[in-house]
Amino acid sequence: MFKRLIALMLLGCILFTLPVLAEDSDEDFSDEELLEAPEILGKDHDYKYNGRYPHIGPLYEEKSREDFTLSSPALYRAKFIANSSAYRDRDIDSEKLIRSGANGKTVDVLYVGSYWAIIRSGGEIAYCKRYKLEEPEAVDPDNTPRYGTQKHAYIATTADVCEVRVSMDNTDACWVVLNPGTQISVWGIQDGWAIVNYWRVYGYIEISDLKDLAPVSPTDTPLYQEAPIAAYTSYYKMDQTESNINRINNISVACQRLTGVLAPGESFNFNEDAGPYTKEIGYREAPVLINGKSEPGYGGGTCQVSSTLYNALLQLPGVEIVHRRPHGPAGADYLPHGVDAAVGNTDLNLIFTNRYDFPIRIEGHTSDDGALCMLVYRVWPEDAQ
Repeated sequence: MFKRLIALMLLGCILFTLPVLAEDSDEDFSDEELLEAPEILGKDHDYKYNGRYPHIGPLYEEKSREDFTLSSPALYRAKFIANSSAYRDRDIDSEKLIRSGANGKTVDVLYVGSYWAIIRSGGEIAYCKRYKLEEPEAVDPDNTPRYGTQKHAYIATTADVCEVRVSMDNTDACWVVLNPGTQISVWGIQDGWAIVNYWRVYGYIEISDLKDLAPVSPTDTPLYQEAPIAAYTSYYKMDQTESNINRINNISVACQRLTGVLAPGESFNFNEDAGPYTKEIGYREAPVLINGKSEPGYGGGTCQVSSTLYNALLQLPGVEIVHRRPHGPAGADYLPHGVDAAVGNTDLNLIFTNRYDFPIRIEGHTSDDGALCMLVYRVWPEDAQ
């Protein structure tokens, strides 16, 4: 209990002392656009994206523009939206190397990070924000993962009260504190730390705080029978307001309703199978998006469940995404831009089909403590009996 209290006090300190950073206001979405989905916290969290937030220990280093040359193969081609800039550094105050112009332009995408992408155009290589890219298409679709795919490498369970730190230092502040026994997935491991996706940056967990660490199969052929073939974890707010407590409840209800087996050729319709979003099912009132505005409605929070599931499905080429819509141009801030899946009405829905010749089992896990984990397994004949 004392450990949890200290962690929460540290988190409060970091949020109180964080500086407000200037944005490239003529190029960024307005606050209203960024807040158009109820799950989005908006630009008050931009401090995280440049790595400028206060931290004590080292951070995971994504690839840099120096890792690429003008002859490096592109992963994707995408439209760089109108009146946008790409920079020498991951910093909007650095030199602008690429401008899109009034009509936008098509660019090569060399690398996709958690918040910044590395693009090439006109003999220059530069950093641009992910939400500046539209309509990405793989240059070699047979050998390139779907845009935004981030394959998590491990699954684990928290052994005790577990702090998701701001950096790889056990005295640093925390993004969130998890309960013992919480199921999570891990992006990678470095220097004794598990690296996890936290919103549009990373969080860090000491390996000693985890148990039952096991690999996720790097392909859709399991490493062993009990190995998941895909995994993804997102994190949500733990504010103890009534609306957010209801949102946490709705995340749990949706996880329970989507957990199950999908046979070859069978489709999953999120609105139908995780819904209906009614009081009778167990959903409560929380913020939902109605006609572009946040209003109370039953099922608020289920979009984070569908979006986290979508990130697991992206890792599986044998799963066909039949229908998916994002939360408008800004996306949902609890995930990297371009990989969210809004649900709630006819147009906002996640529908997918199992095109494998074997059944798959989907599991949603949450301990109501800030972590939402999606796992996908191959179902073996003996398991189906």
